Amino acid sequence: MINFFAVFIGGGLGSLSRFGLAKFATAYFAPSLIYVTFFSNLLATLILGFFMYILPDKFLLNSTWKLFIVTGFCGGFSTFSTFSFETFNLLKSGHTALAFTNLFVSIFSCLFVLYIIYKNQ
Repeated sequence: MINFFAVFIGGGLGSLSRFGLAKFATAYFAPSLIYVTFFSNLLATLILGFFMYILPDKFLLNSTWKLFIVTGFCGGFSTFSTFSFETFNLLKSGHTALAFTNLFVSIFSCLFVLYIIYKNQ
């Protein structure tokens, strides 16, 4: 039962963090949510990679903490559905080049972050 609560609380905190990031970024920096989605997915990937590849060598995290951070927080903070929706809307509105740029840059950036973390563990 504790694992369910860990995912629940982590997911809630991740979702609230993403919401706060979106409000902050759109108010002060980027008028487009595409940048917020990209940054939140990249940051969630960085956190996930850190907790999966770097931290286990230094600290012994039990499975509940991993569920809280990786499944809960990172799952709530990152957003594949919004990424898909925004990319589809770009396609729908005729911004094909921007849609495919968003697609490739987002996916390859996140994979690159994981690769760098993995290679430097």
